[in-house]
Formats: sequence, structure tokens, C-alpha cells
Amino acid sequence: MNNKAGYEELLADAGQAGIYQLPSDDAALEAAALDCDFTVWRVDLAGVRGKQELLDAIARELAFPEWFGSNWDAFEDCLTDLAWCVASGYVLILENAGGFAAADPEEFETALEIFDAAAEYWYDEDVPFWVFVGGVDFPQFDIPALGEE
Repeated sequence: MNNKAGYEELLADAGQAGIYQLPSDDAALEAAALDCDFTVWRVDLAGVRGKQELLDAIARELAFPEWFGSNWDAFEDCLTDLAWCVASGYVLILENAGGFAAADPEEFETALEIFDAAAEYWYDEDVPFWVFVGGVDFPQFDIPALGEE
């Protein structure tokens, strides 16, 4: 896409939102999201190798509430609540996710399914919820690039 204006137009469309490969020009993507008044979270997963480390990293960055139970159900509940962070849209950037995907592909796939469910939930609320994943074997996990859906 390679330009902030193009990203702004795309990001505003809740119908396009979902899980995608992190584009190489992620700084333009992040700037466009901020210009759309979206909440943007950037989570570095470089040291993450398992479910608990993933949940901890995301809970920390997204400032999950104290009631977060640190399991998949509570994870989905938090991603579909976000009452502590009301915004017109959300962008979650997961950097360096390849180590986790390689170490525990089943749990990584579960995480993707939950992100997808969250995007669907927010679509029904007409709120774009985007997840961009970097550093993963994309064909193995069927994560499209923007424009390849």
C-alpha cells in the first residue's frame, strides 16, 4: 500500500478488518491508524514461546483489567470488551511472532482464531479491529497480506 492516506481509507472500513501480515511500511500504517483516532498497541513477541507468555505480553500492553483470568476465554472476553479503552477503532501490531508460532503452532493458531472472533465481534459493532502479525511463516498459518484477502 505504501502510503498513509491509503491506509487511512482501508483502516476505517470495519468490513476489511481482521488478521493480516504486518506490512514492511508499518510506521505509515501506525501513523494512519493514529490519524483515524484508533488505539494502537505494539507488542513485541520476540521472547514469547508459549501461551502464558503471549497472554502476559498482550495483557500488559493492552492494560487488561484485574479480572483477566489469564486463559483463552478471558483473553477473548477482554478483546471483545475493551471498556477501559474506548476508541473508534483498534490496531494491534504483533512484532516478532515467529518464535511463538514455531515453538507452539497449535496455541498460535488458537490465538489467531480468538483475534478473528474479536474482529468479527467488533465488525458487528461497526468498529474496525485490526491485527497485524510480523515475523511468521504466513502461508503455514494462512495470514493474508493487505489486498490479498
